[in-house]
Amino acid sequence: MMVIIKCWNMEICKVIWKLDCLHTVLLTCVCVCVCVCVCVCVSSARQLTVQMMQNPQILAALQERLDGLVGSPSGYMESLPKVVKRRVNALKNLQVKCAHIEAKFYEEVHELERKYAALYQPLFDKRSDIVKAAYEPTDEECEWKADEEEELTVSKQEEMKEKAKVEEEKKDEEKEDPKGIPEFWLTVFKNVDLLSDMLQEHDEPILKHLQDIKVKFSDPGQPMSFSLEFHFEPNDFFTNTVLTKTYKMRSEPDEGDPFSFDGPEIMGCTGCTIDWTKGKNVTLKTIKKKQKHKGRGTVRTVTKTDEDSEAILAADFEIGHFIRERIVPRAVLYFTGEAIEDDDDDVSMSSSLSARLFSGQSNVWPH
Repeated sequence: MMVIIKCWNMEICKVIWKLDCLHTVLLTCVCVCVCVCVCVCVSSARQLTVQMMQNPQILAALQERLDGLVGSPSGYMESLPKVVKRRVNALKNLQVKCAHIEAKFYEEVHELERKYAALYQPLFDKRSDIVKAAYEPTDEECEWKADEEEELTVSKQEEMKEKAKVEEEKKDEEKEDPKGIPEFWLTVFKNVDLLSDMLQEHDEPILKHLQDIKVKFSDPGQPMSFSLEFHFEPNDFFTNTVLTKTYKMRSEPDEGDPFSFDGPEIMGCTGCTIDWTKGKNVTLKTIKKKQKHKGRGTVRTVTKTDEDSEAILAADFEIGHFIRERIVPRAVLYFTGEAIEDDDDDVSMSSSLSARLFSGQSNVWPH
């Protein structure tokens, strides 16, 4: 009897062990399925996120929502006693007065810019003369002492001089010496990330003729503004020798939002009228559409033009400010690639650089 019971217990243990193994296998399968589902869901979520981030409408809605959260009350101010809120209002009134004083400070800075622009201009004019071959610098003016890190050994210098001499003689045999500094401003634009991203194939033939860029400030007593003058040599694209773009500025706190004041801001810009040669206007896109006459059934091709620029674009103002503040004063350093750009000078643009720089339409900053 004891033997039978013992055998029976052993059979039961075997069954229990098998059931336990089966349970473990099933549990493992369930875990695997869950992991697979999670991975699939995560992958799908990532793909959906990527698709959403590439949708301009979703991005605009998200940005609008985020902008609405800026400055949202935290509830702390509402919890303050009435007498403390009263004192905080007094501090705000002081802050508004500070903003008006800051505005006066920037107005005087603008006056200083105008004063020193007159001192810089003779140097910029000489730079222009050298670039366009109106003046040949002397040997003394061309002598440049390199930094210690850039200095080479005597033997290396002699080797490079000899090589340069051979190359120069070879070039002399092939063609005449180049005049001035060819494609100076085109090279400058190519070396500036903010502008090179917009530089398209049809822009280069135009910018090869650009000889100088000048900054002109508004006269004393006039509303704050500055103009960029683009000086061109005769070319096949337009008859203008100078193209201008004027940027209107404001340096006073907004009555509706005085605490947002952070120095002068560009409020609008106006380009000049460009006398384009027929068929050479690169700021216009040619669109050909076929139209079918309902009665006769004939088909004709209609050509339309569409301006390659948007009515209002913050990048337009940033480019103007960048040219005024950085490129014109330090053009040679951008030409050589020695100028260092900030990482935040990044504006993505799809329109042509010529369309952006020389567009004749008036742009007004939205309020």
